[in-house]
Order: sequence, then structure tokens, then C-alpha cells
Amino acid sequence: MSSSSDEKLPPSPTVPDLSYDPELDKSHVDPRKVLRKLDWRLLPFVSLLYLLSFLDRTNIGNAKVAGLAADLHLTGLQYNLCAAIFFIPYCFFEVPSNLAMKIMTPSKWIPIIMICWGVVMVSMAFVKNFAGLITARVFLGMTEAGLFPGVTFYLCCWYPRAAQAQRVGIFLSAATVAGAFGGLLAFAIEKMDGIGGLRGWSWIFLLEGLLTIVVSAISYFAMYDYPENATFLTPAERTWLIDTLKADNTGLSKRFKWKFLRQALADPHSYLFIGIYFFLLIPTYAFALFLPTLIAGLGFSASHAQLLTIPPYVVGGLSTVLCGILSDRTRVRGPFILAGLLAALAGYTVLYATHTPGAGYAATIVAALGLFPSVACILAWAGGNVGGEVKRGVVIAMVIGCGNLGGVASSFIYRPQDSPRYHPGHATDIACLCVAIILCIATMVKFHRLNAKKAAQRAREGISHAQAEEFVEMGDASPLYTYTI
Repeated sequence: MSSSSDEKLPPSPTVPDLSYDPELDKSHVDPRKVLRKLDWRLLPFVSLLYLLSFLDRTNIGNAKVAGLAADLHLTGLQYNLCAAIFFIPYCFFEVPSNLAMKIMTPSKWIPIIMICWGVVMVSMAFVKNFAGLITARVFLGMTEAGLFPGVTFYLCCWYPRAAQAQRVGIFLSAATVAGAFGGLLAFAIEKMDGIGGLRGWSWIFLLEGLLTIVVSAISYFAMYDYPENATFLTPAERTWLIDTLKADNTGLSKRFKWKFLRQALADPHSYLFIGIYFFLLIPTYAFALFLPTLIAGLGFSASHAQLLTIPPYVVGGLSTVLCGILSDRTRVRGPFILAGLLAALAGYTVLYATHTPGAGYAATIVAALGLFPSVACILAWAGGNVGGEVKRGVVIAMVIGCGNLGGVASSFIYRPQDSPRYHPGHATDIACLCVAIILCIATMVKFHRLNAKKAAQRAREGISHAQAEEFVEMGDASPLYTYTI
């Protein structure tokens, strides 16, 4: 292959970079103040975007309880197919979407995909049969694919590695808010049944889709692209942030080169992270898609089941934020993921074994306590252990894209014929968590050994950070790069 294949892509329209002077005096810059500014400017809005994304992909569970399956005459596994089909285009379009965002910039790409999935969501309010619903779910997966990996990559471009877990945790806690809010919203919207000739489940899709379209228009003006364009920072703060991010990545390249894509595809660590994420997402998505059904199966009425989905999500959200904060302070990821996996395993074990509604409901809260923090930490772990901006974007998209195939499997593990105890579904979740635990332990051991090997190489060859320019295109294989355990 000629060397021209590794050149930068043609320039794309971007917001002009603001002044950057590496010689600027940064001694008066307070790092905590800079990070607080980033938090206030970035996190609330991207969390809102993910809340809408998660709400729109999982509200089919609330719609089912509100009468969707009966009105569309869904039989057998047809509902499960509609839930599962979303994840197939969702997985395949994630890597191309992250590359497109890198070219077009976040403030342009994110609003485009939001408008598209908002329109699809509105159209779902008017489906009349199984064929219409499954077609709409295909297009929903295709259009939503870019949001989750895109925003995860986006946050990793703004924050140093030691500050990423709690920010990704806050961002992902929007999913738990969406679960709680979705149950409450569905309970309220169901009361609109019959208004305008639409059923309650149609109003769920219609109103939530319209909300997404409105927010997409706002996002064009509200999003900042990258630190180089951060008008809300002073020149000294912007210079400090850019220098800190460069040092955090040992000066690794930010340019687009096809070799970085190949590095991501060939890195065995990518597949370790994919494995953990895949086996974690099967019980996580099963939780999101079937929680109202599982609670109803415990003996609660349909309307009460909608409301009872709120406490597990609230607990999951709080534990996600707390876990992120502790993970950043201790600068470790694997042990927190492992603890979350064990907690989720305990919850599903109780769900499998119990015969009482109270114990079963308490087990859903314990499962949420472990599942959602683990998802946040694994994404921060993957994003923080990849050297180079382009490779990081590809790996994050690979992990989220391939891992989300777990959503396909999760859509079929709770079958109607297994109601109300759903033993096969709970057993599948337990098995998946056990595999994720083994992979998590293996990954921690692997990174510990690699760090020791790099430390020995630096000592043996006298390598220092003054030589960072020599390793700029090696990614995390650079002897100067230290993995987070």
C-alpha cells in the first residue's frame, strides 16, 4: 500500500481553532476550576442527549405493557424480534458513525442523527402491524447508532484519563434516569389513551419522538466541538487543558491515518473489552427491556409495574455516579467493574431462587446497583487504555458496537412461555455475568504485567518522556504509555 493511504483525510468544515501558545504562563490556572467549567458546559447537555436516546430505544418495553402487543396482534416471539432487530444496524453503524463525527465535528453530526431518529420515533406511533413495527425498529437502530459511542469518544477527548470515569458515569446515569423517567412518563401518557384516536402506547412514541426533534435543533447551537474551540475557557485555561491532554496521551498523534484504524482492529485488548462489555450488556439490556414485564410477573398490576420500575433505576443512577467518583480518585477501573458484576450476580441469583414478590423486587434493585456502574466503568476503562485519538474513537465504537450485539441476545432470553418465573432468562444472565467476571480478572492481570514490562524496558533502555516524539505513532504500545488497571 502506498504511503498516501496514510495521509490525513481531506479537510472538513470545522470551527476555527482558537489561540494556543504553549509558552503562555499557566501557573495561575486552577485545574479543578477548569474541570468544573467542562462539567457545567458539557455534561448536562450530553447527558440529556443520552437520556433521550436510551428512552427512545427502550420505551418499547413500556409500550408493550400499555397494550402495544395486543393492538398489533403480536404473537410468539414477534415482540422479542422487534426488540432485538434494533441492535443489528445499531452495531454495524457505530464505527462508521464515529469516523463521520471525526470528519464533520460533533456539533454537526449529533444534531443530524438526532433529527433522524426523532422522525423514526414519531413514525412508530402510527404503525399498524408487526411488519411496520419491525421496520421502524431497524431504522431506529441505524439512526441512533452514532450517539452513544460518539458522546463517549467526545468526553474522552475533553477530559484527562484520571477524570473520565466519574464523567462517563454521570453521562451514563442518564440511562437510569431515563428508565425511571420512562416508567413515570409512560404511566402518565397512558392516561391519554383514546385522545386524537390514538392508543396510549402511540402517544408514548409520539411525544418522546417530538421531544427528541426539539432537542436536536438546540444541540446544534449548544455543543462545543473540541478543547481547541472552547470559547468558555480563558487562553491560559485552554492552553493548560490542551497541554494536559497531550501529556496524558504522551504526545500521541491526533491525526487521521488508516494505520490507526488497523492498530485498533489488531489490538487484542479491544477484544477483551468487547467480551466484557458483550456479556455485561446481555443482562443490562434484558433489565431495561423487560423490567416492567418482570415486575408484572411478580404479581403487580400493569400500572403499578410502570411505577415500580423507578426505584431500581434511581439506585442504579446513584451508584453509577458514586462508583465513577471513587474510580477516578483511586485511578483504577477493573476492581470497581468486578465489584459491580458480583453485585449483579447476587441480584439475579435471588431472582432465580425466590418465590416471594418482595424478595424478587428487592433483587431487581440489587441487580441495578451492580449493572449500571459496571457499564460506565468498562467504557471509561476502554477509552482510557487506548493511545491516540483516532484509535481511541475506533476502539470505543468497536466495544460499544460489537458489545451491543448482546442486546440481540437479551431480547430473546425472557420468553412468554417462561412467565412468570422466567428461570431460563435469569439463568442466562447469571452465566453471562460469570463469563464477564473471568474476563475482567484476566484483563486486570494482563495490564499489570504489561505495565511491569514497560517499566523494565524504560529502566533498561533509559527511556524518558523527553523522547516522546519518537513514539508518537505507536499508540498505547509506546513504552511511555501506562495502562489503567
